[in-house]
This record gives sequence, C-alpha cells and structure tokens, in this order.
Amino acid sequence: MRVPAEARVDLDAIRGNVVLLRERAGGAEVMAMVKAEAYGHGLVEAARAALSGGASWLGVAKLAEALRLRDAGVTARTLVCLGVPGEAYGEAVARDVDLTAGAVWLVDEIAAAAERAGRVARVHLKADTGMSRGGAGGGDWARLVDAALKAEAAGHLRVVGVYSHFACADEPGHPSIGRQLGAFTEMVAHAERAGARFEVRHMANSAAALTLPEARFDLVRPGIAVYGLSPVPDLGTFGLRPAMTLVAGLALVKRVPAGSGVSYGHTYTTERETTLAVVPAGYGDGVPRHGSNLLEVLSAGRRRRIAGRVCMDQFVVDLGDDTAAAGDEVVLFGPGDRGEPTAQEWADALGTISYEIVTRIGSRVPRAYPGRAL
Repeated sequence: MRVPAEARVDLDAIRGNVVLLRERAGGAEVMAMVKAEAYGHGLVEAARAALSGGASWLGVAKLAEALRLRDAGVTARTLVCLGVPGEAYGEAVARDVDLTAGAVWLVDEIAAAAERAGRVARVHLKADTGMSRGGAGGGDWARLVDAALKAEAAGHLRVVGVYSHFACADEPGHPSIGRQLGAFTEMVAHAERAGARFEVRHMANSAAALTLPEARFDLVRPGIAVYGLSPVPDLGTFGLRPAMTLVAGLALVKRVPAGSGVSYGHTYTTERETTLAVVPAGYGDGVPRHGSNLLEVLSAGRRRRIAGRVCMDQFVVDLGDDTAAAGDEVVLFGPGDRGEPTAQEWADALGTISYEIVTRIGSRVPRAYPGRAL
C-alpha cells in the first residue's frame, strides 16, 4: 500500500449480496441503491457489481449521481429519488433517467422540461404514507395524481411507478409498518382508479426486503444490505458479506516513557514505558472524532483501542511491548475475518448505524478494488 489509508472494496461481495437479495425478494425485481457514492463504496464500480449480481434497477438520491452513471456508460434503469427546483430535468429525460415526483410543482417542472427536450419523461409518484418526509399525503396525493395524469395525457410524461418509504422497517413489529402498508395500498388503489397504470410499485428498503414479504410488491430497493451490512443487526447478518475493509499503513512507531500524554488534551496518558504507533487517518478521512479512546483497530496482530483524541489526519494506538514498524498495515474495520472490528462494532460503540460508518469515509481515502474487475 503506497497511500496513507485505503478503503478496499470487495466487488464480489457486492455481487453476492445482490444474488442473495434477489433470492429473498421472490419474484420482485431489485433496485440497488447506489446513492452517496454507493454508501461510500464507489458509485460506478458498485453499480456495475450490483448489476452483475442481478439488479435490474439502480437508485440514487440526486440527479448528478444518475448523470455520472450515464457518463460512465451505465445504461440500466436508474431512479432519482430527490427533486429540487431548477434541476436539469431536460438532461435527465434526454439521458433516459427516471424521476420522482412528490409534489405538483415538480410534476409541472418535469413536464415542462420534457416538452422542451421533445421527449417523454418517466416519472414515479412518491406517496407519503407516514414518514412525513418526501412525497405527498392526504389531499395532496389526489392533487399530485391528477396533475401527473393530466401531464401524461398531454404527452409530456409517463407515470411508470409509485412508491413510498418505511420509517421503522428496521424495527420488526413496529405498529407503523402495518399502517404504512395499508396507506400505500389505498393510495395506489386511488391512483389506479383515477387512471394510473403503474409498471412498478415499490416500498421495501433493505430491512423490509429481508423481513417483510408483504412489502416487496414489484420491486425492492435495498441499500445497506447491498454492501453486506445488516439493516437489522439484532436479527443477525442474513448471510450478507461486508464489502469494505478500511486499512492504513503506520506512519511512525516509537517508544515513550510512562506518564506521556498522548494527542490533544492529553485525554490518554501512558501508564508505563510503551510503544506508540501513529495511524495516518483521522476525522478528515471519516474516522469519527467521538471514537477517541473508544474505537478499536487491529494492529500488530491484536485489537488496540485508539489512544487519545482522533485528530484531523491521524490517531495513535498503544502497542505496549509489541513490535511494529512504519508501513505495517493496521485494519480499522472490515468483515472480521482476521479478528478486526467490523463497521457494525464501530457503530455500536458510537451509538449510531453502520450506514454512517462506511458512508462517511471521505474522498481523501482512495478506493481500491482488488480481485476480479467488473
């Protein structure tokens, strides 16, 4: 390794996870969510791996992500899940990207852009079934459906899909799950009575795809599970394989006397003469600062707790009397095969979710894709 830190991404793991998800989805198609740089794993590379595993759709949050996929030659059906005023909807339509409409004004913008482009936009209507985030609910749903069908009749767009999103699918048995499913069924029925003819209905995220057969409809939208991390850790791994291993090469190893304060604020002090090792990765790379004196890594064959505060570019571990040298590899997290911590363990220690751990690894950390290219 010739860089200070590196995120190694196992594309075969992504492919295998999608194969598993397809099997669990029954007859539903799989939309692999590759938003936010594919949860930190690399947008284009992860998308190709997911498609090779049998995903027939890709999902992104922002239009720029979809356009990057098109620039890379990825032609699979791709849905943009967020819309904001003034986006380049004409370019999206021209490049065969599916768009979300959760408000009348967005239907109007997409239809106008499609008319200018001389193309027909493909639109998925988003229903707010109880998350109170994106989409239309209540009386707004009827107005959204009406606006979309009028634009369809005018030849500017096709209403090809309808979807919603669970608030608590990662909490099996939560009462909101049934309420949201019921609301979605009613809202789809209303749209169909009004004349909508949907190609796909979709609602299931990773947790629902794995635990709620009744939520799979025509299409499931797994995100974190594609990358091998469990959406419901209390229920185990579901056979998923974590795809990311974060490593670094030790920058410096040195002996220090007992009573040496370590890093900013001296929140860690050596109890005896010991060997300290500097790891060249910090919160500027996505290592959480609030993991100071808490998170563990694998170095010199054993787990070590971070000693002192995580800095912007580096942190320290105490090796005791074990030997190491500059350049030796330290594993921050991975699948756990060598005894290293997992992203889920880091998340548990910090009171957060594994999604945040992998997604926050910054662009300063290069992604490497060892093994088979896709």
